[in-house]
Amino acid sequence: MTEMRTIETVRLRLEPQFASHADEMFIVLSDPAIYEYENAPPSSRDWLYTRYEKLTTRRSADGCEQWLNWVVRLHKGAPMGFVQTTIYPDHRAGIAYEFASKYWRQGYASEAVAAMMVELVSQYQVVALSAVLKRENLRSMRLLQRLGFSPATPARQNEIGIEPDEILMVRNGN
Repeated sequence: MTEMRTIETVRLRLEPQFASHADEMFIVLSDPAIYEYENAPPSSRDWLYTRYEKLTTRRSADGCEQWLNWVVRLHKGAPMGFVQTTIYPDHRAGIAYEFASKYWRQGYASEAVAAMMVELVSQYQVVALSAVLKRENLRSMRLLQRLGFSPATPARQNEIGIEPDEILMVRNGN
């Protein structure tokens, strides 16, 4: 297994996520705007700490999937969100991301996701990427389109088994 690295961009630092990030990230993830389309904020700092502690194994329970999570921050600044991926045995990866609303529309999410994508290809031999999002989440859909993603074929969407209100976006030959 490849050791997770810190990723630096012009404006951002992506740090491998650890349980010690829970206090800072609880504040970021308490932004109600993040949950307009799905999920809910963490119920407590303790819950988030426990969740992050489990994720530091960087593997699924059966060991078949790699789980990689990075906390994203401005260089030497407070955290603004996270990027994450699940890498499957066939070198495909599903990605996700969340950023506090005060950082939206400034290119930070695109910069962070692009940096993670480069890391996944160069260090983890990922050959195809995907993301599942709510169809109504046009902001996220535009971000993915700028990064070269497009809607998967209906057959591929059925194969994945996504909900009717979701869409599977793919990049690099999925």
